[in-house]
Formats: sequence, C-alpha cells, structure tokens
Amino acid sequence: MTSTDAAASYTKTAKALHWLIAALILFMLALGYSFDFFPKGAARDAAFNLHKSIGITILLLSLARLGWRFAHRAPPFPATMPMWEQRAAHAGHVLLYVFMIGMPLTGWAMVSAAAHPLTLFGTVSWPLLPVPQSRAMAETFVNIHNTAAFLLILLLVGHVAAAMHHHFGARDDILLRMLPRRAAGVWNRMRGQG
Repeated sequence: MTSTDAAASYTKTAKALHWLIAALILFMLALGYSFDFFPKGAARDAAFNLHKSIGITILLLSLARLGWRFAHRAPPFPATMPMWEQRAAHAGHVLLYVFMIGMPLTGWAMVSAAAHPLTLFGTVSWPLLPVPQSRAMAETFVNIHNTAAFLLILLLVGHVAAAMHHHFGARDDILLRMLPRRAAGVWNRMRGQG
C-alpha cells in the first residue's frame, strides 16, 4: 500500500469474508444462468442442490460479515473523496448487503413455497421457511429471485467500476484497503507505484 497503513485497512477477517463471498456470488450467478443448459435429470438436480447449498452458505457468511462490520468500523474514506461519492459508496455497500442477504432468502423462500426438501451439500437437513406452499407462491419468489440476480449483476459492475476509478483515476487507496498485502503490492505496481 502507499499511504494506507493498518489502521486505514479492513481487518483480515473482513477481507477474507469479502473475497470468499464475492467468489461464491460470481460462481452462483454463473451457475444460476447455466441451468437452462442442463438437460433434465441427475446433473441438473445436482446443480440445483449445489446452488441451494451455496446460497445458504452465502447467507450465513453474509450475516457473519454484517456482524463483523458492526463490531469493527470500516476505515475512513480519504479526505479528498467528495461527499457525494462517500454517500454513494455507503449506499452501494448497504445495497450489497441487502442483496447478499436477500438473494439467498428469496431462494430459500422459493424452495420452501415449492415444498422441496433442502439438504445442504447432501448431508445437512435444512428447515423450510414458513411461507404458503403453492406453485403460484413459488413462481412469485422465482421471479423476485431472477430479477434480483439481474440487479445484483448491475450493482457488482458498478462496484468494480468504482473501485477501478478510485485506483486508476482518483489514485487513492480505496481498493488497496480491501486487498491482501501481496495483492495490494501488485495493484500498486499496476498504477506505477510501489
């Protein structure tokens, strides 16, 4: 990092949760949009079960991350960052939490409304939510879940674009404070520092 010291960086736990959840979300989006390419049968069922299992995992990790965030303050924004950008960043982070928690909840509700059993990774029996069980209710949650997936993609593109703007345009340490130390060094060299 450049001027960013340990106090101006996220904790190792926050970084680990951020990148683990990010990787799982990207995998889930790819898996979710690939369902139409699976023929009906065992492979498609296995893909759906994996999707459901990872969705619950993302929910649990996101709740842990939110709890960690409440217990550990985020590093302050750079003093040079305009107030409107700070507010936009805060709003973007709130929306990311809404989607990280809301997407798995709508998937869980969809499965519950369809009265499908939910077994995580083929081993842990998971309870269904107390929602009305009907095809119409399940389809409502499917529509919500699919629309939310599209909106999440837009939000993620905006999040990454903002990080790239800060790193290469504003040339501040916003991105670096969420990167592991070695990765931060690589990204510093990419913009001609370090």
